[in-house]
Amino acid sequence: MKVLVTARMPEEVLSLIGQDHQVESYDADPPIDRQKLLRSIADKEGLLCTITDRIDTEVLDRALALKVIANYGVGFEHIDIDGASQRGIPVTNTPGVLTETTADLAFALLLATARRVVEGDKRVREGKFQYWAPLLFLGQDVSGKTLGIIGMGRIGKAVARRAAGFGMKLIYHSRTRLSPIEEQELWLSLKPLETLLREADFVTLNVPLTPFTRHLIGSRELELMKPSAYLIHTARGPVVDEAALVVALRQGQIRGAGLDVYERESELCPGLADLENVVLLPHVGSATVETRTRMALMAAENLLAGLRGDPPPNCLNWAELMRNPA
Repeated sequence: MKVLVTARMPEEVLSLIGQDHQVESYDADPPIDRQKLLRSIADKEGLLCTITDRIDTEVLDRALALKVIANYGVGFEHIDIDGASQRGIPVTNTPGVLTETTADLAFALLLATARRVVEGDKRVREGKFQYWAPLLFLGQDVSGKTLGIIGMGRIGKAVARRAAGFGMKLIYHSRTRLSPIEEQELWLSLKPLETLLREADFVTLNVPLTPFTRHLIGSRELELMKPSAYLIHTARGPVVDEAALVVALRQGQIRGAGLDVYERESELCPGLADLENVVLLPHVGSATVETRTRMALMAAENLLAGLRGDPPPNCLNWAELMRNPA
């Protein structure tokens, strides 16, 4: 069958798919051009896409032969799941594989903001490190502080495990409460969102993007946080009202922030890049050799299962497909 791969992938992944299928691969790092995507999808039975590809009604209407959509990534808001289900097309993602890597990055941002790592690096490179002084370039301790974790799924739990090693007090807010055993094992205390925001020295966001979590953190929530608090964001960009965050950082409503995702990637809200009390990363939460390779292999396995007509291992809409076969 014919397969479209919309981004540069490890050679072993392309070889795996190419053993039994014809692969058209877009071998470049910038996202595939929209018109090229529309032209290329017309005769394809399989699609391996990424979070930068908008798979909407226009694409699905062109993809008359499509049997499976394998998304390289966990987030899937860029795919019209309902439209795919109506056409009998299973849609898959790559959950679980990036849990530890994303938690590592969340904690890296936490440490970088608290200890002003990026500011310090910039100062040294500019030749401004000329002497040591007792009150020069002070940051904040992490050990012993209160960490508020919003969203207690796989990544939230992984962040909690790391924070425990720093002796942090752990509080959390989540749609679903953990069992008493899990709370005890992770030293976690459940709090209402407003209470968490008032008490936490650091707040990490680990929720999916849904209608309920869009702008979960806005002006009101930022005003509830301590002036000494930090916001760490490695979830989905629109979970935070970025314009409100710029105001909060500029006016000192919170001390700092660390961001790996943005509301309108790859654009930044005006003024965000000018602030020294924010660390900005280019959406690299899963960007390690090991994790990105595992993600690609998982996406390929999902794709191949769908092409065989088997239930893909990580299908997002299988129940819907079974209820309403196309």
